[in-house]
This record gives sequence, structure tokens and C-alpha cells, in this order.
Amino acid sequence: MQLLILSCLLAGCLAQEPRPCSSPRLLTGALTMSTQKENLWVYAKYLYDAMGQRIRLMELGTYENKTFSYDVLLLYREATVYEIHRHNRTCNKRPLKGDFQPMVIPKDASLLGQVILGSSSGPGEGLLVNTWTGDLPEKAGKFMSTVTEFGCIPVTTVLHTDQFGWVMFSYFDNVIGILDPQELNPPAYCQHAVMKAGDEEPVDFFSLFNNKH
Repeated sequence: MQLLILSCLLAGCLAQEPRPCSSPRLLTGALTMSTQKENLWVYAKYLYDAMGQRIRLMELGTYENKTFSYDVLLLYREATVYEIHRHNRTCNKRPLKGDFQPMVIPKDASLLGQVILGSSSGPGEGLLVNTWTGDLPEKAGKFMSTVTEFGCIPVTTVLHTDQFGWVMFSYFDNVIGILDPQELNPPAYCQHAVMKAGDEEPVDFFSLFNNKH
């Protein structure tokens, strides 16, 4: 009986045409990032605030066969990046370029397909997801994103960059909301950090890795 009910529910879901969607405006979770050129791999805890246009990444990874740890706060409205060094309670303040890119499936994206990850044989054994493809902002390249049918929670995103080639993000342990809102503000010991005017080129999300490591 349970299997019949589940089959009916899935049939109803699959019969509905998926639509482009927006992920929750506040998310906490973890991600991995890997590159086609195999020169960068990252595991990070992340905090995402689309309302305030803020992202915090606390990372471990390897770049050009060298390991690193990195704690960075990106404040897009202020065009500022804080590199946070908790071990000695210091910060570097750097200019940030580029617009904040929310986790959304654009309205002009094309649906590649809808599948069930795992199994549809029993309750709780599978996850219904949709995969979309389209153009990055300003026609900077292509992307392919997989999100859950319910909630539009990110699962994977693949996009192309000049520096790393194809880059893949995989998201997991996602929770809607920010568990500690203070982590999206610079620590108190960062208040004296000064941006060196004219001495440093602004960085974007991907060039942070190249400049840092």
C-alpha cells in the first residue's frame, strides 16, 4: 500500500513541468569544489545571505599540490573581502569586484531533465531533482545546475572559468537559515584592517585562490 501511495505521489510530481526557481535566501551548509585541470580542490563550510549579499567560506583544500586553509568573508555591497586569520586574530582587507550572484535558476534556463537520486522503491529512499543549463551572467560562459524539486536546494553546479576550466561545486548538509548571524560580520579584531588604496587589484571569487595560494 505504501509503495502504491509513493508511486502515485511521484507520478504526480513527475507529471508537473519543473519551473526555474530561487534557492532560499539564507543557507548554511558545506560544499566541495573541484576543477577540470585538477589543480584546485576545496572542502568548505559556507554561509550564504542573498538579502545582505554576503558569503562566508571556511575552507580546507589543495592548490597546485599544496594544502591550505582559508577563511574569507565576501561583502558584495561594500565591494570588500576580509581574509580572516583566527589563529593570530588578524585580518586582511581587500577590494572585491563583480556582482553578487544569487543561487537561482534563471527564467531563460533550459531544463535538461528530472530524475530521482537514489531509489523510488520506498519512502525516503530517493530525492527528486531537476537539472538546468543556461548562460552565465553577461554571457561569460555556460552553467549546468541541479537543484531539488522541492525547495530549490542546490545539489551540484558546473560552470566554466578561464583560469580553471570546468569547475564543479557539490553541496551537502544544507540547512535553511544562518545558525550564527555574527559569522557574516567581520570579527571585532578586523575593525582596524585597512585596505591599501591603489596598491592592490580587486579580486573576484575565483581569483582569490590564485592570489592567495
